[in-house]
Amino acid sequence: MQRRRVAIIGTGGIAGSHMNAWEYCRDRVERVAAVDIDRDRAAAFAKKHGIPHVYTDAGEMLREQQPDLVHIATPPSLHAPLILQCLEAGAHVLCEKPLVGSLLELDAVAAAEGRSGRFCSSVVQWRFGSAARRLRQLIDAETFGRHTVSICATTWYRDHAYYAVPWRGTWASELGGVNMGQAIHLIDLLLWLNSPWREVTAITETLDRDIEVEDASLAMVRFDDRSLASVISSVLSPRQETRLRLDFQKATVEVVGLYGYRNDSWTLTPLEGATLPDGAWPPASDLGSGHAAQLAVMLDALDAGQRPPAGTDEIRPTIEFLSALYKSGMTGAPVTQGSIQPGDPFYDHVSGRVPANR
Repeated sequence: MQRRRVAIIGTGGIAGSHMNAWEYCRDRVERVAAVDIDRDRAAAFAKKHGIPHVYTDAGEMLREQQPDLVHIATPPSLHAPLILQCLEAGAHVLCEKPLVGSLLELDAVAAAEGRSGRFCSSVVQWRFGSAARRLRQLIDAETFGRHTVSICATTWYRDHAYYAVPWRGTWASELGGVNMGQAIHLIDLLLWLNSPWREVTAITETLDRDIEVEDASLAMVRFDDRSLASVISSVLSPRQETRLRLDFQKATVEVVGLYGYRNDSWTLTPLEGATLPDGAWPPASDLGSGHAAQLAVMLDALDAGQRPPAGTDEIRPTIEFLSALYKSGMTGAPVTQGSIQPGDPFYDHVSGRVPANR
């Protein structure tokens, strides 16, 4: 194992989850720098987490500290330019969701990876808990037979005060609404555990919050294996819950939680009379779905000289799906996988238009 110099850009609320990951991997990382436009906030954060250097400029930090890996935890509109800056400076990147706001930006990041020889991974930590990783193995082995139907429900609550923060609730800075900011976790897990998606038909609405992006949506999804899924996303639900149900020919698998899971968040119900292979479930380990799990796997890949999981190639189906969901919601028509190409306004931005202040 190589011990890697790590830095973080953005020291707001979600940065604490990245610090938990650094602590979990403490023998594999050396903390070198924290960056934030608010120097006082960055200094307090660095003092709390034992980070020796503080900067307000990412470029200066990259030149002086030459980190091996940079975590990006800024508001979403800053993700793409900072990713490109870090890759070109010779650093790998682990960036918060949504990774980017368009397929155009995703392709630009992939091109920068090719030029720099460095890699960028999107934070999609729900893929990395023990239960999800074991479930993926069982699905790939066709243990449960084929998929039939799935229910993907992110029903959260964000009040009006939440959207009073200036960068929230706009296409330009948050890059989208509930689907990009909250439901992306479960949508990504649904897509990762299923066969490739083929078509999505969606309704997107702004029902109650004073924002320009959606606060609720419904979508119907068809996959290549002909299985079906319903996707509901909301920030208007007083009783908050995150629920994914996957029905197969021989079993139902369901996870219920809120911002994460452990093994006991999952239930596996075999079809009456069906049996599972010995040792199939529950998983042998019980690692939760946090940033720590993903960082450990990313470091393993880098140590092996391999592309880390959840990179630009593996996250593309999710970014393309979200682009298609928004396009369907705004046009009223189904959108098929592969149909959003350069020249389509939804390739340039998930909203179908590039916001004027970007």
